[in-house]
Amino acid sequence: METASIAFWVVAMLVVLALAFDFMNGFHDAANSIATVVSTGVLKPQQAVLFAAFFNVIAIAIFQLKVASMIGKGIVEPGIVDHHVVFGALIGAITWNVITWWYGIPSSSSHALIGGIIGAVMAKAGVSKLIGAGILKTVVFIFVSPFLGFVLGSLMMVLVAWVFRRTSPIRVDRWFRRLQLVSAGLYSLGHGGNDAQKTIGIIWMLLVAAGYMTVDAKAPPSWVIWSCYLAIGAGTMFGGWRIVKTMGQRLTKLKPVGGFCAETGGAMTLFLATSLGIPVSTTHTITGAIVGVGSVRNPSAVRWGLAGNIVWAWIFTIPASAFVAAMFYWLSTVLFD
Repeated sequence: METASIAFWVVAMLVVLALAFDFMNGFHDAANSIATVVSTGVLKPQQAVLFAAFFNVIAIAIFQLKVASMIGKGIVEPGIVDHHVVFGALIGAITWNVITWWYGIPSSSSHALIGGIIGAVMAKAGVSKLIGAGILKTVVFIFVSPFLGFVLGSLMMVLVAWVFRRTSPIRVDRWFRRLQLVSAGLYSLGHGGNDAQKTIGIIWMLLVAAGYMTVDAKAPPSWVIWSCYLAIGAGTMFGGWRIVKTMGQRLTKLKPVGGFCAETGGAMTLFLATSLGIPVSTTHTITGAIVGVGSVRNPSAVRWGLAGNIVWAWIFTIPASAFVAAMFYWLSTVLFD
């Protein structure tokens, strides 16, 4: 295999870069886990990020590595990945994450990484080396995950409204301030379980390309798994406050009962996708759930123009990160060969 001669220091540098992406993923997506619980006043921001980070990390004990396997083996044909491809993919994803974080746009770190992989592989070998079935699943769930979040969040809101229809608003608020801690914990668990595995997958891909693992290996080394979960947890602890404001305050105003319904609907979607091995966007999922809850309460309470801008960011994420990844793939071949 041509990539078996990759130097150890190059592999080490790319692992560090992948963990930096993982950290940024947690930083960028912290808003997804904590926006509702902060905007409803249930937890202070500093408490919320520590709470979310804890559940990000303990997801290591809950979920199988099906998403990591999809990223590592289900998107690109074996043997085509090398250090240039991994470098281009990671830089493409990180660049898009920085741009969207700066402007406070809740885009998808997951799809930025997948777009980066697609762009770098196409720059090297064209479309034929991509695995269409894996990419199709990911693209389909760009639409399915927010739709499921919307539907489940809406249904939760309707169910809760019916169950507590004779309960005073003050009592409902008191109950759901406590229950929202449960829903926020579940959502953070789903966030860690799905998103940390994406970085595990790309490091797995790199180690196979470098000859440190075989293609048919069942799982990457435990140090890869632990370092990825810890990195995303650390990123969550630092939080992405620009996006918290967009998700928790500008998109629609939430009360604790709405926050509980949005997080529960989002968590159910993430648990389902992770069990199926499908890398989904936690951003898409929670946005759909928040909009679903807001539309049940009062359709005019949702800022549909802002929601539309977010959708455009979703649409552009894969092609934009793919374009940047392709450029950095070519730059890498010039500088490092």
